[in-house]
Amino acid sequence: MTQASILVTGGAGYIGSHVVKLLGERNENIIILDDLSTGFESAVLHGTFIKGNTGNKELVRSILKEHNVESVLHFAAHTIVPESVENPLKYYQNNTCYTRNLLECCSDAGVKNLIFSSTAAVYGELETGFASEDTPKAPINPYGSSKLMSEQMIRDLSQATDLNHVILRYFNVAGSDPDGQVGQSTKNATLLIKVAAEVAVGKREKLLVFGTDYPTPDGTGIRDYIHVSDLAAAHINALDYLRNDGESTTLNCGYGHGFSVREVINAINKENGTPLTVEEMPRRAGDPPELISVAEKIRSTIGWEPQFDDLDLIVRTSLAWEKKLSKQGG
Repeated sequence: MTQASILVTGGAGYIGSHVVKLLGERNENIIILDDLSTGFESAVLHGTFIKGNTGNKELVRSILKEHNVESVLHFAAHTIVPESVENPLKYYQNNTCYTRNLLECCSDAGVKNLIFSSTAAVYGELETGFASEDTPKAPINPYGSSKLMSEQMIRDLSQATDLNHVILRYFNVAGSDPDGQVGQSTKNATLLIKVAAEVAVGKREKLLVFGTDYPTPDGTGIRDYIHVSDLAAAHINALDYLRNDGESTTLNCGYGHGFSVREVINAINKENGTPLTVEEMPRRAGDPPELISVAEKIRSTIGWEPQFDDLDLIVRTSLAWEKKLSKQGG
């Protein structure tokens, strides 16, 4: 029997590549499956790379069998909220139907552990601005709905089989690897700090700020920004937790506090030394004024201890990566 391995779907993408880096540094046996629709093979620093997607049952079955896969970390998904509104079936196909395919293959192959990449978008608009794992789920876009459907499939399968899981609901992921080896290279990115960094290095002309009349201290939306390296570490903690017979669970991934859009812009300006060109726009439909995690459960359940809970550090690593991409012509 070959050595037990870990399958990382979407491992060439932004978050997946950071997790693959940490797994590789632990000398784990890693298989990466990615169709490179938004990922980059150059971001895969460790393991065996296979081009393909989770919708290909034959391919997934063969990978699980040939590589004796014990654990699956499932990142592969489309993640752009406005696009999900314009093209919902694309999101239900890739995020929900393909996850169902993967789950069937995992069940048939006897995979023990699954860690699923979910999102705070499952909560929708909040009365208080804070979301705990028990907050009612009411997604307001197909992206959030596609992830919530996948969550339910995973829970139902775990109830019926021996598959154990951890579902991680990400808040606003930002920053890049402090070592500068991997980062966020997403084309046409929509995440605030990534876009702001692109403006800072001249890749975009200006930063659009959507909504300056929210009921927040400075009128702009407040979000819980989590450094991608801390998020990656949470996946390692979750894997160890499941390997040590931890019970299936769902956990928020955030710091439990937020920053406004203006505070983020000020941090970018401070680090960059040159003010960004900013254009204020009306609110976007569906953007809540405030979205912050209640995140004690992840600390107590899997022992997660963030190392990069610092807006200036998040901004610094984002800018450093953007400058590296610019030098490379990316």
